[in-house]
Amino acid sequence: MRPVIVERSMQADWLSNSYLVADEPGGHGVLIDAGAPPDDLIVAVERQELTVRHLLLTHHHADHIAEIGVYRDRLGVEVLAHPVEAERIPDVDRAIEPGELLEVGALRIDGLHTPGHTAGMLAFRVGDEAVFTGDTLFKGSVGGVRAPGSTTFEDIRASIMDVLMKLPPETRVHPGHTDPTTIGDEWEHNAFVRVWRGLDPEGDEPCTVGTERARLVLFAPDYDGGHKAWVRWEDSGRDDIVPGSMIERESGG
Repeated sequence: MRPVIVERSMQADWLSNSYLVADEPGGHGVLIDAGAPPDDLIVAVERQELTVRHLLLTHHHADHIAEIGVYRDRLGVEVLAHPVEAERIPDVDRAIEPGELLEVGALRIDGLHTPGHTAGMLAFRVGDEAVFTGDTLFKGSVGGVRAPGSTTFEDIRASIMDVLMKLPPETRVHPGHTDPTTIGDEWEHNAFVRVWRGLDPEGDEPCTVGTERARLVLFAPDYDGGHKAWVRWEDSGRDDIVPGSMIERESGG
């Protein structure tokens, strides 16, 4: 398949991305997520004379669906999401099952089920060229598992290591927030992936998350300039990934 055309819009406060993906000028395309300002993407549809009939949603959080109505009104798109996410989004037209192939012009798109941040998170793979990972995998970081509708640490680890990291290393990653990357770059440099691969050690620093005692396994930079924390709860021994802002470190760091 020829290289796909990708246009991006990013919301300034949420840093959430919406994407236009197309096969060629004058051809066909789809929209992925709807949390960012829509005007630039709609202008790109018109400028490139594209036929766009679908809006694909990675998950149900507000920063990824806020502008659905604009796309429906101005482009008449059909809105698709995983069945679990579709139950939480009033404007979804139909569910798309993981693995279901969507053929749009020369584009071949399928949804990879990547639960963790939400139960029905889909990463949309476009041929062998690109994958749109929603809030599962970011450049240098990963999604948290205490957001509304989240599942477990074990789920997001499996979604990243057993699904996304199995894609070809040259696959372009377009995340739900901020900058693009590649599977190969995240395999080598993402702090969470490196610990999961056994390349870097786990930490064991005592910390507090709210009123709960935990051990800080990893404190790593996040996409927004803050940090993401992998913690292990002292009372249960279970793991979670939470915003770094929730962490009170005994070392004062």
